[in-house]
Amino acid sequence: MNKKAYFILLFFIAFSSIEAQNTKQKVRVYLLAGQSNMDGRGDGSKLTSEDLARLQKAKEKVTLAYYTFSKKQSAPLYVTKSPDFVKKKFGIDSYFGPELFFGIEMSEKYPDDKILLIKRAIGGTSLYGCWNPDWTKEKASLMNEEKKPKLFSNFISYTKDILSQYNAIDYEICGMLWVQGEADSNVKKYGPIPAETYGINLKNLIYSVRDEFQAPNLPFAVLEVGYGNVVEGMKTVSSQMQDVTLIPCSTDPKSPNYRPTYGPPVGHYNYEGMKQIGIDFAKVFE
Repeated sequence: MNKKAYFILLFFIAFSSIEAQNTKQKVRVYLLAGQSNMDGRGDGSKLTSEDLARLQKAKEKVTLAYYTFSKKQSAPLYVTKSPDFVKKKFGIDSYFGPELFFGIEMSEKYPDDKILLIKRAIGGTSLYGCWNPDWTKEKASLMNEEKKPKLFSNFISYTKDILSQYNAIDYEICGMLWVQGEADSNVKKYGPIPAETYGINLKNLIYSVRDEFQAPNLPFAVLEVGYGNVVEGMKTVSSQMQDVTLIPCSTDPKSPNYRPTYGPPVGHYNYEGMKQIGIDFAKVFE
C-alpha cells in the first residue's frame, strides 16, 4: 500500500469512528426531586396485571437511581419497599411515585432508547429551607430543617455521582420533574415568607439546576401541589420562564384535573392519582 492510500485509509477509519459515536443512541436522563409526593405513596399492591406486564418490559430499558432517607439504590425500574413509618401510616408494603408510570410511558414512547431516572426526595421538606440553592441556617431554622440535609447540594452531588459512571458523550439530560410545595404552603406553621417567596425560590432552583449541568434550556415540569401563594408562584414562573411547564392538579373530584388522594392522611396521592401523575409528566416530555 502506498503512502497516499495509507493516509486515506486512516482518514476513513477515523471518520467512521466519529460517525459511529455521533449516531450512537444516547441515554435519556431525567431528574426527579421533591418531598413526599415525589417520594410517592402509590400503593404497589394495587398494580394490575397489565401494569406489571408493562413494568416488566420497561425494566429492560429504564434504570431508576433513587436516594431516599439514608438509602441509595440503582436498579431496573422498580416499586419501592415501604419503610416502617410508611407501613404504619398508610398500611402499604410497597409504594411508587411519579417515576413508575413516567418510566413506563417514556419507555413505550422511545422503545429504542435507554432511560435513566435519578431521584432524590424526602417527605415534609421545603424549598425555602432544605431545597434552597441559597441555603442558610436562618432559612432552614424557620422551617425546622437546620438538622436535615442540604438537599439541593445533596441532590446535585448525587446526580453527578451517578452520571460519572457514564461517558459524557453517552447521555443527555432531557428534563427535570419537580413535586414540592406543600411544606412552604403551610402559613399557619411557618408564617407567610416561605409561601410569598416560593416563586422567587423556584426560579432560582431552575436556574441553578440548569447552570450546574450547563443546560440553559433544560425542560422543567412542575406539578401543582400546595396552595395559595405557592401555587401562584408556580403559575408565575411557568408563564415567565422558557421551557417550564406547570401540570395542573386538583383534589376536587369535579375538576378535570382531579387526581385522587387517600382519605386521612390527606394530601398524598393513592394508586390511581399517582399513576395519572406519572402519565401527566410523560405527556410534557413527548
